Amino acid sequence: QVQLVESGGGLVQPGGSLRVSCLISGYTIDYYEIAWFRQAPGKEREALLCIDSSERITYYADSVKGRFTVSRDNDKNMAYLHMNSLKPEDTAVYTCTSARGCYRDYRQYAFWGRGTQVTVSS
Repeated sequence: QVQLVESGGGLVQPGGSLRVSCLISGYTIDYYEIAWFRQAPGKEREALLCIDSSERITYYADSVKGRFTVSRDNDKNMAYLHMNSLKPEDTAVYTCTSARGCYRDYRQYAFWGRGTQVTVSS
């Protein structure tokens, strides 16, 4: 059974940093790409970035370039979203997903976690 579980969200002040984690079970991620999306209240799901099996990163959202990055640990079957210089507009539910390929379109991904809430506020 494939499961993706995000953790590490929370409340952070503007300008702060946060790392959220994605634990994947049910298959080995070695040859799979991992992407991060977010969805803010009243807004559509937004693709942020994707890391491939060779650890190359593709950015989909210009708003997070230079502030967010992603890493993976195949031994632990985990991926991480590292967020720096956080802004109030980064407030959203952050979700990881995985597939054989990196895609901007969320419909290309079959399995999703429930997400973790990140709130940026003073």
